[in-house]
Amino acid sequence: MTRSLIELSDVTLRYGSSDNPEATLALARTDLVIDEGDFVALVGPSGCGKSTILKLIGGLLAPSSGGVIVNGREVGDPRRARIGLAFQNPTMLPWLTIRDNVMMPLKIVEPFRHEYRAKKKGEFAERAEALLAAVGLKGFGNKRPWQLSGGMLQRASLCRALIHEPQLLLLDEPFGALDQFTREELWATLQQLWMDKRPTVLLVTHDLREAAYLANRICVMSARPGRILEDRVVDFPRPRNVEMSYAPAFSELVQALRMRIAEARAPVSPAVAAAPATPTLEPAEQEAA
Repeated sequence: MTRSLIELSDVTLRYGSSDNPEATLALARTDLVIDEGDFVALVGPSGCGKSTILKLIGGLLAPSSGGVIVNGREVGDPRRARIGLAFQNPTMLPWLTIRDNVMMPLKIVEPFRHEYRAKKKGEFAERAEALLAAVGLKGFGNKRPWQLSGGMLQRASLCRALIHEPQLLLLDEPFGALDQFTREELWATLQQLWMDKRPTVLLVTHDLREAAYLANRICVMSARPGRILEDRVVDFPRPRNVEMSYAPAFSELVQALRMRIAEARAPVSPAVAAAPATPTLEPAEQEAA
């Protein structure tokens, strides 16, 4: 029996104080439940709050109102699920090698940090090198961040997010800086990781093909103030491949998502934003039809 790993209940987030007329209402009464081991993609217009939801779940932001529960505990509780993060811009420590940057979570996160000194040149270094090889960076472990291209740094950032075997993987446009061929290769890599390890994954992306290729569910958000308008099941069989992404049913799903997002660009009125959302949850093939 599956259990919920993430629960957002009636979450509102405002940047700035409520009495400030220039304060930005980023999220309005947002509900989202993600089961353990699920793979969910968030899509929607730019500025709709996709990354805000991810940061709330990651404990990087606190909600203005409502509840954010991860692994049965309030966000910010150190006993919640082990989390891996990869954001749009990879942030590497320039004085460390790529290998040492990738291993950084092992130096910080329990239960690895107590073993770090003993294993950093052995087991942990081997784990880092295996991940780097899997994303096409074999032989680059000794390089410094300034010696790698932006796309290569994004791949190293993904390795860093995976090194400590997270229960929850939060990805904010991790492949956005990569060329199309490399991106598709990493889709296959990430899919295989998910099938092997079954971490819970929340992916923020603007690439609708990426969302349909990788996710089990795709949540479409409204324009700011953001909230989830539609929760769509993606039931294409796994493993998925690039050839499959050109099949009629896949193309129909992507087009349906594109049209829904075009509709979602319309600003939400204050009255609508104040009302609770009721997203639908239907199989992708029915929706595409």
